[in-house]
Amino acid sequence: MIEMISLIVSKGDPTWVQTVKNFARSPGLESKDEQKLLLDQAGPRLMSTHLPIQLFPKSYFTSSAKVIYVIRNPRDVVISSYHIINDFNLLNNQESFDEYLHAFIQGDVVFGSWFDHTLGWLTRRDTENFLLMSYEELQRDLRGSTQKVCQFLGKYLTPEQLDSAAQNLSFSVMKENSMSNSIMLRNPKDGTVSNIPLLRKGICGDWKNLFTVAQSEAFDRVYQEKMSGLDPGLFPWSAQC
Repeated sequence: MIEMISLIVSKGDPTWVQTVKNFARSPGLESKDEQKLLLDQAGPRLMSTHLPIQLFPKSYFTSSAKVIYVIRNPRDVVISSYHIINDFNLLNNQESFDEYLHAFIQGDVVFGSWFDHTLGWLTRRDTENFLLMSYEELQRDLRGSTQKVCQFLGKYLTPEQLDSAAQNLSFSVMKENSMSNSIMLRNPKDGTVSNIPLLRKGICGDWKNLFTVAQSEAFDRVYQEKMSGLDPGLFPWSAQC
């Protein structure tokens, strides 16, 4: 989404996304290092966050600031976050996938429970300055999703600019772009800050390659319990969970 908004702001011109790191274009609220970048930027600013709604700055709720909340099949979220944490040795103790899955289900992970996080932010979905998007929607129709975000932001791109944006938003192009394929993380063990690759496969349904039947059934029980009050058609993956 950082890449998409960056290309919308630049009217499809890829120069900005090819020359400036993604976390400099859209600094993260929860990172002290990136907060410094935000303070130096003039408005309107792009910013990113993984914060649950109860920790989000209260000034947002009385402002005209716009939030785009991107959701993804939580099973794929498990896989993605597990690889980032374990592949780059970000925890003091390496966890097996089964251990990490159990922690994820219990909400004992960074930023807490996915279920609580999602349910919290979904309380904003009927407000005019909130847009709900899904990873699966972006995969299915990248150009159409770009148009949808343009409309939400009050921006207009010509057909040629939309084509350029969609081309530069493709997974293959982004993975080859070092300005986009990186994330700035501070290692909790020694405090060092590193830029590590962010993009891995860029697909939907990768959870099927790692979940066992028992793990899938255990996850499904919790999912149904936590999310049962929502419209079954709200999420594009509902048929899978």
